[in-house]
Amino acid sequence: MNMYEKKINNIFLKWLICSLFLVFSIIVVGGLTRLTNSGLSITEWELFKGILPPLNSLSWENYFNLYKNIPQFQLVNPNMTLIEFKIIFYWEYFHRILARLIGIFFIIPLIFFYFSKKIKSEYLISCYFIFCLIVLQGIVGWYMVKSGLVNKITVSHYRLSIHLSLAIVIISSLFWIILNKINNTSKKFFIYSKKNIFFHILLLLIFFQIILGAFVSGLDAGKIYQTWPLMGLNYFPDDIQEKMLVEFFNFNNQSLVQFYHRNLAYLITFYILILLYFILKKKIRKLYKPIFLVIFFLFLQITLGVITLVSGLNIYLASSHQITSVLLVFSSIYLYYFNTK
Repeated sequence: MNMYEKKINNIFLKWLICSLFLVFSIIVVGGLTRLTNSGLSITEWELFKGILPPLNSLSWENYFNLYKNIPQFQLVNPNMTLIEFKIIFYWEYFHRILARLIGIFFIIPLIFFYFSKKIKSEYLISCYFIFCLIVLQGIVGWYMVKSGLVNKITVSHYRLSIHLSLAIVIISSLFWIILNKINNTSKKFFIYSKKNIFFHILLLLIFFQIILGAFVSGLDAGKIYQTWPLMGLNYFPDDIQEKMLVEFFNFNNQSLVQFYHRNLAYLITFYILILLYFILKKKIRKLYKPIFLVIFFLFLQITLGVITLVSGLNIYLASSHQITSVLLVFSSIYLYYFNTK
């Protein structure tokens, strides 16, 4: 590799890391936008028009009047002032600006790297896939917002989970490419083998937990039971009266969703401890550091989840809980990476 090619590859790695940081930032801002109930403050997509914020009082009044026409204002915030509206507006505005920035920051350098002919094709193909996901994410974001503009005071928790899931897939893909680039490898993520299956299951469990976390957030299910380890006075939520089995798969039920979110956390903990046992028993030393990182972030995540719940959903703790979920994903991918060949 000559000096020019080495320089291009170093720039490529730094670009990937910066992209990862930007996606991580938008996940944090997106979570805070949901926690502050700000996501419906801008009621139009405004792909180009909304680049600049309102610059005069008339523009602010127009945005505020549009917000007054949706159920969230009429049923939840009928006494909201323009000053209060500006607060939730800016949360959603910065969320959208950051999304635009990510799109531009990703596509322009990607074009340069394509024409440079100095980056491995497998890395570029993965980046093309990520860019398509970024575009899709913008469409899904608006699809999600639309669900809260008519007959609802918040967005659909199903659409919210799709939006968050896509963000996790994007940031996980970036992290995988970075690991490959740093270690000068070309490992494939989806490689089925008996050796990998247990790590695939771990990643799948964590992914399902993130979806349930989105359900909890979208349904405000954390407000139903704010005690731990019991839900009120019982292990199982005592407000569930249905006796039909099908009702226990009702993901619109706040109590059940919180119950499943709690218990999947217990299952993941048990599963990771089993992985630890076998890694130590078989003395797979290259996995010692990764598995202990996973355990650290797992227990930090659980601790923050419990504290968030019993604190009455403190917004800073809730945001930290979400941030740690991304770190848990990173550590689990890191573990899986070092297990693959």
